[in-house]
Amino acid sequence: MEAFVTRKKRKSSPEVRHDRPAEVEIEESTDVKLAMLSSLHPTFDQETLLDFLLAHDGSVKATSQSLRQSQPPKKSGVVAQTSLRSYAVATTSAGQDSGPSKKPKLLSRKGATMHFFDPQDISEHTPCTIIHNFLPPDDANSLLLELLEESKTFGKITFKLFDNVVSSPHTSSFYVGTYDELDQQKHEYVYNGARLTDVRKITPQLNKVKDRVRDAVNREIASRILTHHSGKKLKYQSPAPWSPNAAFVNCYNGPQENVGWHSDQLTYLGPRAVIGSLSLGVTREFRVRRVLPKEDDGQVDNPDAEGQLAIHLPHNSLLVMHAEMQEEWKHSIAPATAIDPHPIAGNRRINITYRDYREEFHPKYTPRCSCDIPCVLRVVQKKKENWGRYFWMCHAGNVPGKDSCTFFQWADFDDDGNPIRKQAERKS
Repeated sequence: MEAFVTRKKRKSSPEVRHDRPAEVEIEESTDVKLAMLSSLHPTFDQETLLDFLLAHDGSVKATSQSLRQSQPPKKSGVVAQTSLRSYAVATTSAGQDSGPSKKPKLLSRKGATMHFFDPQDISEHTPCTIIHNFLPPDDANSLLLELLEESKTFGKITFKLFDNVVSSPHTSSFYVGTYDELDQQKHEYVYNGARLTDVRKITPQLNKVKDRVRDAVNREIASRILTHHSGKKLKYQSPAPWSPNAAFVNCYNGPQENVGWHSDQLTYLGPRAVIGSLSLGVTREFRVRRVLPKEDDGQVDNPDAEGQLAIHLPHNSLLVMHAEMQEEWKHSIAPATAIDPHPIAGNRRINITYRDYREEFHPKYTPRCSCDIPCVLRVVQKKKENWGRYFWMCHAGNVPGKDSCTFFQWADFDDDGNPIRKQAERKS
C-alpha cells in the first residue's frame, strides 16, 4: 500500500472542473484517491469506493463523509482490483525491484472475467479509452432527463436469427442532425436488410453535447495513435477528423436488459471506425473479448486470450471505441443480478453511441445484390485464411419473411479506408 500511495503522480481520466475553489486532492490520480479511501474505510470494497468517489465529483473529503453514513454492502462474488500497475513490477538481472513496469503483461483466462476500473488500465489492455465525469453534472443530468422522456416511445428492433424472429432485449432510437438526413435514413439507408422506421431529429441536449464529444474523441484518437501505434495510424483508418453526424440511443431498463456479443456494422462507417459512447444513469458492465482466427480444426492458438474483460461504465462516462475495436474484438452489455439505482434514472441506463457516417459509404456508392438492397460490409473474423479481409454480402436473410441471395464481393480500400471502385462502378 505504501508503494502504491507514494509512487509518482500521473494524469488520470480528465475531470470536469466546476465553479468552486480548486482542491489539492483534485490533482491526485483516481487510484491514489481509492487507496486513501480504502485505508479510511477498509470495510468497503473497491467497486463501491469508486462509485461513491465518482458520485461526489472526485472529492475524497465528500466521499468519506458520505461513506461514514452508509453501511458497507455484503460482499459479492466479484472482486474489484486497484490499478494493475501497482502489481506490475519489473525485476532487474540481480533480482531487485526496479519500479512499476511500463507495460505490464496481462493474461486473461477463457471462461473468466477480468474487471477494469482505472482509465489507464482500460487504455492499456483494451481497445478503448474512458473519460469519467465527462460532462458538467448539470449538463449530464439535463441530457439524461431529456432522453429518459424520449425513451418512453423507443421500440425494440426485430430481426431474424437462425430462422427465428426475435426482438432486441432493450429499446432504442436513431437521431440525425437535419430533416434531409432524416429523410435519407428512412428511404435510402438499410440496416439488417430493412429500412428504419423510427428516425428522429437530434434533440437540443444531444446537439449541445455533440461538439464536446467530437473534440474529446479526436483528442483520444490522436493520443492512441501516438502511444499505441508509434505515431502512425492503422492501415485503412481514416486520417480525417472524426465528425459525428448520427447517434443511436439505447435504453436498458433494469438489470436483465442487455445486448449480446457483437461487432458494430461498418457498412456506412467504413473500415477501422471509431465510435464515441456516452453512458448515463445506472452503472453497467461493458464487456469486450478478442476475436481470434481459428485453425482448420476450429481451435485457436491461445484460448486464454479470448477471456472477457469488463469495463465498468458509471453515469456520465465517455467510452471511446478505437479503430482496433470492430474488426478485432466483440463487445456486449452483460445482464446483471442487481444494480444500484440512480437518483434520476432509477434502474435505467441510457447509452448514446455517436457515429461518423462517411459520405463515400453512402448507400448510392455501396454494392447492391440481386435483392436490390445495399449490401452489408463485413470482415473475415473466423478463419486464419483471409483473416481481416473485408467483403460485401447480401443481408436480406436477417429480415423476417425474406431470404438472402448468394451475392458476395471482396471489398478493396486504399490505406485511408476509401473504397477502390472498379471503372464500371464509377460510371454507374
